[in-house]
Amino acid sequence: MKIAILGYGKMGKTIEEIAQDRGHKITLKVDEDIDSYDLTNLDADVAIDFSVPKAAFKNITTCFELGIPVVSGTTGWLDHYDKAVEVCEKHDTAFLYASNFSIGVNLFFELNEKLAGMMKNLEEYSVEVEEIHHVQKLDSPSGTAISLAQQIIANNPKKIAWQLDHAEDDEIPIYAKRESNVPGTHTVSYKSEIDSIEIKHTAHSRQGFAKGAVIAAEWLKGKEGIYRMKDVLSEILK
Repeated sequence: MKIAILGYGKMGKTIEEIAQDRGHKITLKVDEDIDSYDLTNLDADVAIDFSVPKAAFKNITTCFELGIPVVSGTTGWLDHYDKAVEVCEKHDTAFLYASNFSIGVNLFFELNEKLAGMMKNLEEYSVEVEEIHHVQKLDSPSGTAISLAQQIIANNPKKIAWQLDHAEDDEIPIYAKRESNVPGTHTVSYKSEIDSIEIKHTAHSRQGFAKGAVIAAEWLKGKEGIYRMKDVLSEILK
């Protein structure tokens, strides 16, 4: 499979290494904004976008206009997500966005959704989300933390929104911390006066995120439509 990498930072380099190890060819490596590259003859089956928020929308929609499916893990640009979907559908190609491509994190999402449904009527428990990442991470809170909070909201009618650091009773607080050399740690906590329940995912390196993105790209090749990592996971877990 031929892959274009949009965003050639640490994650992009890790994706390149894993993709090549799995027998794929890298046909383009874009540092940030795709505008500075000649894409007239871009030869790629799928593009993988881990760029920066300000460049993501342009990178992604340019590929759609060329008929190239996109797997994107860039966070901080989602105000433009619906427009990107429109462009994707207009050009009959495919889009898979995920806040986190790690297979382990996506299993964690499944656990979070199940636990949220079990806890929704237990009013003695408060719930919060904490995320810890490396100091170079640009957005706060992380897209993964937001996804966890949104899952809880979808399963708990008493919660209507999330807020960073400070929240009302009908909101979920997300606490974002930045520390050196932390690839990503996410914890969902339910606390009462008598006990606490926690589920936690700790990434040890970028390998899990990058491998999941490459697996998603392999799955997306040749498809049309809008997908989620849940669609990939359902096939892996058959």
